[in-house]
Amino acid sequence: MSTAGQWVLLAYRIPRQPSTLRITVWRKLDRLGVARLGDGLVALPADARTREQIDWIAEEIGEMGGSSTVWLAAAGSAAQERAIAAEMRAARAAEYRAVLEQAEAAARARPGERSRAWKRLQAELRRIGRRDYFPPAEREAAQRAVRTLAGTGTGAGAGEVAR
Repeated sequence: MSTAGQWVLLAYRIPRQPSTLRITVWRKLDRLGVARLGDGLVALPADARTREQIDWIAEEIGEMGGSSTVWLAAAGSAAQERAIAAEMRAARAAEYRAVLEQAEAAARARPGERSRAWKRLQAELRRIGRRDYFPPAEREAAQRAVRTLAGTGTGAGAGEVAR
């Protein structure tokens, strides 16, 4: 996915008021699955997609009256890079565990509720997958649980589950 060892970093400052601007940026960064390296400093593995997304957010920050710079960098050591990747992997693992738990609970529900849960969880897997740069073991279990849910009365085939 990324150039070996390359990260795209965003260093930014946003005016404190109105707070809605800060919240908007934080939510967008969370949806991307960034690693928070410090106050106003985030990172993603570098590739064309992540660079473009960070550039867009940097541009929006400027439009909000803030300031930002985008950097391409490498971690100072392999251990630092592994630590950042492990933090990102752990965050996704928690999200996949939540999907797994919801799929298991939905499997005990009535068919119409299972169908709605399957559609919702399938969409959630896609959202998580877009920010899953270092896939944890929990990913496969969550995908399997949603596929199983699809086969318990939704009328949809297991092959329709997003990867």
